[in-house]
Amino acid sequence: MRSATGDPSEPTPSTNVGKKRFPRIAMLFCVALGLLAGIGTFTFGYGKGASYLSNNPETCVNCHVMQSHFDSWQQSSHHHVAVCNDCHLPHDKIGKWIVKGDNGFFHSLAFTMGGYSDPIEIKPRNRRVTQSTCVDCHRDFVHALLPATPQGDMQNCVHCHADVGHAAHGKVDWMHPR
Repeated sequence: MRSATGDPSEPTPSTNVGKKRFPRIAMLFCVALGLLAGIGTFTFGYGKGASYLSNNPETCVNCHVMQSHFDSWQQSSHHHVAVCNDCHLPHDKIGKWIVKGDNGFFHSLAFTMGGYSDPIEIKPRNRRVTQSTCVDCHRDFVHALLPATPQGDMQNCVHCHADVGHAAHGKVDWMHPR
């Protein structure tokens, strides 16, 4: 296609459109990606994100909504034998990181949007993990001791042992959450 002057080497308006548009779209994409990476890095640093990759119980009190749980754990019978991750994360490597990532996402979402209770309450999906870790650590004798409910379901360990992990939280009704 020839340009308005007739010179075949001169670009036509139709060939310039695609060439100018691609770099602009690429530039906008790179700027958006850079902003997202920058905001993500800032948020991860400000929220002490690297600390959540550790096994340190003090990490859990980065948020004030966990302080009462941390304090009650220090008074519990499991304080000297288990940390938060031992009871609140699966013991297998893959499951541990899946649950840690899942909880991290939902915790950050709740804290960003303000949709959480103070003190924080355990969710049903995490209650199942906690039950599983109780059974995992005490498997040598627990199966003979767990009575079934009238519906035939396994009774939760914390139904009878609510004060084991968090001494001051024995009043929580684990079988029938609010």
